[in-house]
Amino acid sequence: MVKQASAWVESPLQMLCAVEAHHAGLLGPATTVVPRARLRALKATGRELRGLDLPAGLELAEPSERMPRRPAVVGDAFSGRVQLRWLAAFPGRVVVVDDGMATIRLLELLAAKPYRPLLRARAQPGALRAALGLAAAIRLRAGGVTVFTALPVPPHLAEAVRRAGVDLVRHEFAWLRGQPPSEPGPAERTVVLGTSLVRNGLVHRERYLRWLTDLAAEEPLAYYPHRREDPVDVAVIRERPGITVHDGGAPAELTLRGLDPGQRVVSLPSTAISSLRVLLGPRGVAVEPVDVPDDWWTSRAAPALRSHLTGVTGVTG
Repeated sequence: MVKQASAWVESPLQMLCAVEAHHAGLLGPATTVVPRARLRALKATGRELRGLDLPAGLELAEPSERMPRRPAVVGDAFSGRVQLRWLAAFPGRVVVVDDGMATIRLLELLAAKPYRPLLRARAQPGALRAALGLAAAIRLRAGGVTVFTALPVPPHLAEAVRRAGVDLVRHEFAWLRGQPPSEPGPAERTVVLGTSLVRNGLVHRERYLRWLTDLAAEEPLAYYPHRREDPVDVAVIRERPGITVHDGGAPAELTLRGLDPGQRVVSLPSTAISSLRVLLGPRGVAVEPVDVPDDWWTSRAAPALRSHLTGVTGVTG
């Protein structure tokens, strides 16, 4: 009987990396990827993926409100819902796939001694939530955990993670790199990836919009909004001269595969910088992180958080 693994995904990047984890052989011969329901970006990503040559044995299920009882793959290890499921039904070995910059924080927490609660970087939890995060860390380590990531992990952190008994597996989007682009990229030379830093209150909105306006004064821009970007801000950007806003939803790793040599991608700190370098670098496409000036940060962006946000892409701010 073929063992069926299940993956619970709540973001486009998680969905893409679950496909890559299956392709890499981490999950056995058969995997069902279950997207969380009512998320527009996941629907768009599913449509894109179904148009490609999916790995044998992989099924993309319809979106659901119900998490699988024992998901073998998750993306958000900081989710209270996921952590409760780990405690209610012992999951055995779990594969955690990339979920943006939170992946590096997860590695730091898993490497720590003694056990530290699995909580988000900006969380201010009460006693019960902290206790759940600690119990989840213990249960996860007891069953075994593999972190499957395309992010650059500092050597000292990678070594600490392995000493803690966590299996760290790096990948370079091997499956996606073998797929032909489904459509050509935008005509503009410069592509700007949107950011969630403004909506999260970490970067001043006016300074970010001024930067885009100045950049568009130099040359036409193709703008791909972040899935969590404020629709009001996107509407403002759409009205700026020289900026063409592309409605997407699917991750940049999928939508920008058709860029040509000589084009470039620019972005504030984002995990997409790392993955797009892997995917587009061999095509001669420059992928450039943008340094965030000190006066862009708001008071909510503590120095430690700034360092965490910029560290993933190698940007110094």
